[in-house]
Amino acid sequence: MSDEAMRIPAFIRYWTASATGSLGTALSTVAIQVLVVEVLVATPAEVGVVNAARVLPYALFGVFAGVLIDRVRRKPLLVWSNAAQAVVLLAIPTLWLTDMLSLLMVAGVLFVVGALSVLEVAARQSFIPRLVPRSALLSANARIDQGDTVALTSGPALGGGLVALVGAPLTVLVDAVTCVLGAVMNARVRVDEPALPRRPSAPSDVVRDIADGVAFVYRHRTVAPHAVSTHVWFAGNAVAVTAFAPFALREMGLGAVAYGILLAFTGVGGLIGSLLAVRAGRRLGAGGAMVLGVVVAPVAWGATALSPPTMLGVIALGAAQLVAGFGMGVENANSLGYRQAVTPDEMQGRMNATIRSVNRTCAVVGALTGGLVAQLLGLRSALWVAVALFVVATAVVLCSPLRSARHHAGTD
Repeated sequence: MSDEAMRIPAFIRYWTASATGSLGTALSTVAIQVLVVEVLVATPAEVGVVNAARVLPYALFGVFAGVLIDRVRRKPLLVWSNAAQAVVLLAIPTLWLTDMLSLLMVAGVLFVVGALSVLEVAARQSFIPRLVPRSALLSANARIDQGDTVALTSGPALGGGLVALVGAPLTVLVDAVTCVLGAVMNARVRVDEPALPRRPSAPSDVVRDIADGVAFVYRHRTVAPHAVSTHVWFAGNAVAVTAFAPFALREMGLGAVAYGILLAFTGVGGLIGSLLAVRAGRRLGAGGAMVLGVVVAPVAWGATALSPPTMLGVIALGAAQLVAGFGMGVENANSLGYRQAVTPDEMQGRMNATIRSVNRTCAVVGALTGGLVAQLLGLRSALWVAVALFVVATAVVLCSPLRSARHHAGTD
């Protein structure tokens, strides 16, 4: 694949910060899941509520973050949101050491971290087109995915080991440290961000800016079906993830270390997918690569739902996570690179924030639905609900002009 993006020093610093943050997130994801399921003994419905807490801020604040990002320089937002997340994450080990940690406290911390992530992630995705030319957007997003998936591969296994060694609450400390490192590295990124003209900030002007962003996303002939498919996918993924932790830890009988290793297979698949993402995008087009990415999700999670509580079943779970990760690795770089290329710079923040806000709103609904279905009908039933949603997400891409979209900065 082309290394055009990796020849740009500012992008290399940004990529390093991104990969470091992803490693910390992968560690704390395992730690928090084990903390909630095994230490705090949450029910499936409570797991759904905790999972929803981290993504709820996207529903509440996401579109406003997009307006802010299109009005200010994006680098300072990255630096300060990273630093603030580090401070907030320290609350979990502190509360645990003082014997004050509860499910409500964990949900509260995750809500605040999620609110800060709203700014960070929208700024990150909108910052990339200022670091690299449009011709390098696919390469840049693929490189970021590769860093993320290496973290996703090593992080869960390392996180499971740390949980076994020092406990889940203290493992969250490592994520706080990586947030600090990310803030420092992003601060060292050298980029000329243009001085932005003053824009009216009355409530009516903010609402107008939000409306413009929503209209751009949902009236665009190819961005619109991409957005809708992604929304449905996020709902399905939230249902699946909510059911998967108690399914693997309780029904399949896995310990923290084995569970971390199992999640690492998602990272392995994601790394393979991201390594092939540029080739897939150039050979199949952006739309074809997106189809390939989403079509494997129902297959992977269907296999998960069918896995018996035996060693053969655990092997099937690993294979399913590998396939699911592969799909995400192929699809993500192509979809991000494509939508960044067809979106004007002054609309990047609102476009990214609009899509991510609705994605996370769907994830909140999916997490709560997954927890409720798992509580009432069982964990496998919840996994089948996720499969059905993944099928719908695939159908949206297949039945729209997006399936034939190409990687260029044209007028698709």
